[in-house]
Amino acid sequence: MLPVRSAPLFSALPSNVRLLLVLVCALHFGLGALLGLSVDEAHYALYAAHLDWSYFDHPPMVGWAQWPLVALNAPTWLLRLVPEVLWLVTALGVYVLAERLQATPSLGRDAVPTGQAGFWAVLALALAPLLHVLGIGLLPDTLLVFFAVITMWLTLDLMDADTVRRPSPWLALGVVLGLAGLSKYTAIFAAIAVGLCLLVAHGPSILRNVWLWTALVVAVLLVMPVAYWNCQNHWISFTYQAQHGAGGGWQLVHVLRFLVVQLLVYGPLLLWGWAGLRHGTTGRATRSLGLFFVLPFAVLAVLSGGGTSLPHWTAPACVALAPFAGMGLARAWQRGRRWVIRALVALQTLLCAAAFGLMLTAGLPLFTNASGQGNSAHPSNPFADLHGWDVAGARALALAQQQGLHSVAVQNWTLASRIGWYARPLPVHVLEDRFDQFDLWAGDLAVGGDTLLVDWSQLGYEPPIGVHGFVDCALLETQDVYRVGRVIASFRFYACHNWSGQPQPRLVGFLP
Repeated sequence: MLPVRSAPLFSALPSNVRLLLVLVCALHFGLGALLGLSVDEAHYALYAAHLDWSYFDHPPMVGWAQWPLVALNAPTWLLRLVPEVLWLVTALGVYVLAERLQATPSLGRDAVPTGQAGFWAVLALALAPLLHVLGIGLLPDTLLVFFAVITMWLTLDLMDADTVRRPSPWLALGVVLGLAGLSKYTAIFAAIAVGLCLLVAHGPSILRNVWLWTALVVAVLLVMPVAYWNCQNHWISFTYQAQHGAGGGWQLVHVLRFLVVQLLVYGPLLLWGWAGLRHGTTGRATRSLGLFFVLPFAVLAVLSGGGTSLPHWTAPACVALAPFAGMGLARAWQRGRRWVIRALVALQTLLCAAAFGLMLTAGLPLFTNASGQGNSAHPSNPFADLHGWDVAGARALALAQQQGLHSVAVQNWTLASRIGWYARPLPVHVLEDRFDQFDLWAGDLAVGGDTLLVDWSQLGYEPPIGVHGFVDCALLETQDVYRVGRVIASFRFYACHNWSGQPQPRLVGFLP
């Protein structure tokens, strides 16, 4: 029988855990109110504005989850309460898992007091810089992290010989896996981990359990909207994801870079998860829960060799490691390794503080340029991306109305989501030769068509005039974006007429 402790209410948590959660949530709320939507956040908010069964690059849950607030035209700070609540519940789930997994009776002189494993698990989450991004902005990974923790919880329940005979945990598992599948395609890693964990706990006899297959049917039925939409759209999501994940030529240096980045964005505290797996759990079955980390992390590490893996893709895996990290850190603290832990806590706190400061100041003082193309001569400012788009979108809408233009256009797809969100309800056209979600929403700009072209200095393009552009583009105005008294970027608005239908965008300062 596995040690099971009931999930505590927030008021029943240890005071240090409650204080930590309150501080993190206050931080998320403050940053969420001060910062504009990122490129991904705006893109997924547009999912909710264009409600559908699924979408080109992701399943639909990230749009469905915020649809009620988007339908009510909620302000940005209110939209960001959704990821904040999900982060809070995820942290509570990690706390409970760490406490359930902590095998105190087997540790003897290293016995860990109740609440310590959970505290260290939550602290490891709170000091992982990248996870704050998921707590402020709603991304598919925010949802998948949440569902991954619940899936681990249910899997731990179903490892029990009595619980595995009851239908309700199986049905709950099917629902959670289905919702995870509606959140992101990589939910398949969690589903595989569940199957392997239950095989380890119960052996092949688990395959004769009718409720296992019932749960599988429930999960498959819940993800059918994705299959239905793709069937109607020539399976473009699956084709895109296969190409996106494959990347280019495989190189070991890409994998090494991936591992270094992972260490920086999640922090070394989570590495104590290995100690928790080795020493803190009772039995092979419980240790098999480590597959929720090992399986997706290993696959994504290998795929990173193609140069395509992004740091946040491993977020569900790293959060799955957090309960074990809490156990390992609590044990190390009891064994007197406190100076090492204190040093790492201080280091990760400084990293988080530096990241938050750069976000609020738009990179100052490290980045001071108002224009850049991402090369060595004119480096772009990654933090300028969080400021000014709301004002630019409102101005684009006003100028389009003044000029009698019925759409807005950009020359790079990464610029489309913020303008598309803040200049609603204007459709946004992407003037480059690629297919993406915006082609499904607005289609190509018609040959001979007119539009309001928006250019952003941090990814500036030459005005497209001539054979591969418009007959004419008149600059209407330039709008500077200020932060801490300095110009960090600028927007240029053009009234463009008679589109040729043959795009060939040219970055400023680059040869065609």
